[in-house]
Amino acid sequence: MNRFSRRLPWYAAGGAAVYISGLALLNEAWYKEKDRTSFHWFDDSKEWKQMDKAGHFWGAFHESRLGVDLLLKAGVPENKGIWYGGALGFVLQTPIEYFDGRSPAYGASLSDIAANAAGSLAVIGQQLAWGENRLIPKYSFHRTRYAPLRPNVLGNGASQEFLKDYNGQTYWISVNLAKFLPSQSRFPKWLNPAVGYGAEEMVFNDPDTNRTIGLEAYRQYYLSVDLNWQAIPTQSKFLRSAFYVLSIFKFPAPALEYNGRKGWKMHALHY
Repeated sequence: MNRFSRRLPWYAAGGAAVYISGLALLNEAWYKEKDRTSFHWFDDSKEWKQMDKAGHFWGAFHESRLGVDLLLKAGVPENKGIWYGGALGFVLQTPIEYFDGRSPAYGASLSDIAANAAGSLAVIGQQLAWGENRLIPKYSFHRTRYAPLRPNVLGNGASQEFLKDYNGQTYWISVNLAKFLPSQSRFPKWLNPAVGYGAEEMVFNDPDTNRTIGLEAYRQYYLSVDLNWQAIPTQSKFLRSAFYVLSIFKFPAPALEYNGRKGWKMHALHY
């Protein structure tokens, strides 16, 4: 048994304690609301141009990715490590739907749960097919003029907007193309093509309310390049850990955008 394997139960216990404490704090915050309902469901699958679903997929994917990597590093048999670790994103994300289900402004969402499951299954499927993740969902963000129009929903300040302002978020699939090419190919391992999805002019989710302030929500599609951090060779454990964390975010780069409102647009640098 390696040193990591011996420490794994302690890591798991610590992680569980932190997660349960976080849920308890979130639960306390929800209970402080003046109005609270019995648990209920709400269909939000058509809201915010599905940007929130992309966020659920992205979060679940990287939690599952971490789960698989930790278990395999600990020496857990490959099949068990993939399935047990791959379920982590779904297990961590889905209980939060309980709090949405008790909120009068929201409700538990089957489409959120489906996005959580899809993120975890994307890890499991790639691990079973290739023994690694070659298609990596990533996130990028830039501040927009829309958040100040409704800061209670879209965020007040950069740290809140990073999580809440869907107008400034872009979700990507970064493709490790070198892994699909012959081993003798000279295509650089550190360079990935990436396709992205975003949306803009979303201050109110209701289209009619949005139009009253002169906005009409629309989707955006991107083609760009990305940096494959984990293909950068290094002997430093610190840098390997840093590259692992950085690999959840899209590297700023030139991007070609298409949207139904304005057609084609070139960005010198998109993030």
